[in-house]
Order: sequence, then C-alpha cells, then structure tokens
Amino acid sequence: MANIGVPGLILILTLALIIFGPNKLPELGKAVGQTLRVFKQSANGVLEDDDETSDAEKNVEKSNKQESTRVS
Repeated sequence: MANIGVPGLILILTLALIIFGPNKLPELGKAVGQTLRVFKQSANGVLEDDDETSDAEKNVEKSNKQESTRVS
C-alpha cells in the first residue's frame, strides 16, 4: 500500500475543499465516517463468526478424541 504522508494528505484535503466547497465538506466527512464505522462493524462480525466456528471445530475434535479413547 502506498505511503501518502503529510504533504499528500494536505493535497487531498485541499482538492476536496476546492471540489466540494466548505459547505459540503462536513457532510462528506460525516458520510465517510459512517461508512468506515459500518465497514469496521462488518469486519468485526466476520472475525467473531470465524472465532465461533473455530471454537465449534475444537469442541468437535475434543469429543471425537474422547469417543476414540472410549472405543479403544
């Protein structure tokens, strides 16, 4: 991923100010913030689902080991 740095951020913010104007910039920032929040929540949800699946697989493996020792 490219490293933007401070000069790059200043350039991007200046271009956004010129393109959208000072009146639309707060609305744009709010929309971007909400989008990032939803994305983060979705990503955390996927990670939690993965953890639950991993826990379920461990429980199945544990019960299979217990059954195999009983049979022997």
